[in-house]
Amino acid sequence: MSDGAIYYACRDGHYVLKFFGDVRLTLCSTIERHLDSVLERDNITDSLVDLTETDNIDSTSLGLIAKLAIKAEKKGMPKPTLVSTSEDITRVLLSMGFDQVFVLVPELPSDRCELKQVPFVQESEEEVRARILDAHKVLSELNDSNREAFKDLVATLENCH
Repeated sequence: MSDGAIYYACRDGHYVLKFFGDVRLTLCSTIERHLDSVLERDNITDSLVDLTETDNIDSTSLGLIAKLAIKAEKKGMPKPTLVSTSEDITRVLLSMGFDQVFVLVPELPSDRCELKQVPFVQESEEEVRARILDAHKVLSELNDSNREAFKDLVATLENCH
């Protein structure tokens, strides 16, 4: 298992976000800041999230990916495409309702563009806690199963100061 890394590319309005290795909450600030900056741009017409080289991904990271879909919809963009070749990761995505907000596909489109690594963002413990809380609130809104699964974590994080 390798440490996680995130790469991205954007060409002609097509945005690609690719996750490598073990993607954990240590990358939550990096993911969220990057996605926020990308979604502020007017020249993005569609997006693709590539999990084909992801070994593991935690719920915080999944919550931030779900935010991409929700924000894209609010901007009037088509549903983002999410690619997963791992049966385990795909099972988690389906159980969390990602098929409602993403187009899930089992293989990458044949055309790839150059990827650049997203710079790592270091934040305070409090800022990271807020991002973890926000990501799990997003997941909780996707379906009742998620709401039940994360209610204790959300309550605990809301009560931490």
